[in-house]
Amino acid sequence: MRSTRSAEQAAEQHLGATMPRRWCHVRSVAAEANRIAPAFGDGELLVTAAVLHDIGYAPDLVMTEFHPLDGARFLQTQDAPARLCALVARHSCAIKEAELRGCHADVAEFPDEETPLRDALWYCDMVTGPDGQRLTVDDRLAEIRNRYGSESLVGQFLDIARPELIAAVDRTIERYTAAGIPQPKYG
Repeated sequence: MRSTRSAEQAAEQHLGATMPRRWCHVRSVAAEANRIAPAFGDGELLVTAAVLHDIGYAPDLVMTEFHPLDGARFLQTQDAPARLCALVARHSCAIKEAELRGCHADVAEFPDEETPLRDALWYCDMVTGPDGQRLTVDDRLAEIRNRYGSESLVGQFLDIARPELIAAVDRTIERYTAAGIPQPKYG
């Protein structure tokens, strides 16, 4: 997966027919990445990572039942660049959920680059609802909690990851606003 186009084809192949709602979310995350890409040094990588961030949900790619890890491992089999694999493995603070799931060491094999580009990927996911609708980060976190339940593992993850997710979103908004890119409309 060395181009955004090949990433789109792979994501559509694995998600389009079997998980149309997830595919809608992915396309909207990628559209937001494309919108803010000029504020980042490697905008094409941002868009490619956005297209692939949820590919690990595809039924034919599930190995561990933790989609960031399954997606990154699939990308490794496709000779994707290590940085892209790491962005997918670590998207949206996945390391915190990996700790709860007992697969922290597996996700830790993928380095967290802790860059504005990484934050931007988290931002794109955290402002996009499951049907592709634009949400505030608070609304997105509430939507996830409602979908999975407060007592679920994902609910526990949200309690732990919330500050980091919000900080990444805030840093990204500050960065693209400084670059002259306007805020999107929510709701």
